[in-house]
Amino acid sequence: MQESEFMTVPVFRFAPSPNGHLHLGHAYSALLNQRMAHAAAGRLLLRMEDIDRERCTPQLEATMQEDLHWLGFDWETPVRRQSEHFEVYRESLDRLIRMDLVYPAFLSRSDIRREMQKVMAQGRAWPHDPDGAALYPPTDRMLTHRQRAQRMNEGLPFSWRLNMDRALEHVGEPLFWQETADGGSNIAARPQDWGDVIIARKDMPTSYHLSVVIDDALQGITHVVRGKDLFQATSIHRLLQHILGLQPPAYHHHDLILDHDGQKLSKSRKDTALRALRLEGVTPGQIRELVGLQD
Repeated sequence: MQESEFMTVPVFRFAPSPNGHLHLGHAYSALLNQRMAHAAAGRLLLRMEDIDRERCTPQLEATMQEDLHWLGFDWETPVRRQSEHFEVYRESLDRLIRMDLVYPAFLSRSDIRREMQKVMAQGRAWPHDPDGAALYPPTDRMLTHRQRAQRMNEGLPFSWRLNMDRALEHVGEPLFWQETADGGSNIAARPQDWGDVIIARKDMPTSYHLSVVIDDALQGITHVVRGKDLFQATSIHRLLQHILGLQPPAYHHHDLILDHDGQKLSKSRKDTALRALRLEGVTPGQIRELVGLQD
């Protein structure tokens, strides 16, 4: 057997959520994944991140795949759908529960606002995560196991949140990830900036953060190419990978395609949807030019 046969084949993935129509930003990310996979003689996978069964539909997925075919994006089959693997995510959630690294969180948004108002009335600032959302109060951390069990038995709605302090103690060492977008560097992860993030919900045994690291590991993804809007969230992913013993991929966080006002594109904006552009007669080649990835 030759030395090259021992080398890992690079594996890339494009993983949209079928809760709307693809736009120019998705086109850029898909085409960049394809270009980098081809340049590395690697594999290219398509994954549907459809854990939100209310907003994600088979019809929207079919439309997405049609638009991707039209764009010239090619992928290996079968397509992995997260909605078909809840039992896999449940296993990891149960493991985190046994490790006592997550806890049931019962506070509603109004409860959180009241906690914030109490603190801010004393002239103190309330911490926020890198996305600007208020961090979850430590209230539910202090509940006893009996109190938690009683509230769960009463049927109160809750989410499973990561006890960030305990998780960091469990890791006990600095975490980094390999970032290739800037030519190659190790980025220090700062999961503590996110506070006690949601890992799963009462009626759904996962969240984006949990399912994405599990899927990347199970699919053998070696290179995650995605937008800069997820750069900071990589800190959470590195923490979960370390706790669950998952091999981390290399990351490449690319620039975002912005609208005329400098805002991130949204699936609700029809003027940048690939479907709308197709109806106007725009060609795949013109899409590539619009996103700066022409051949």
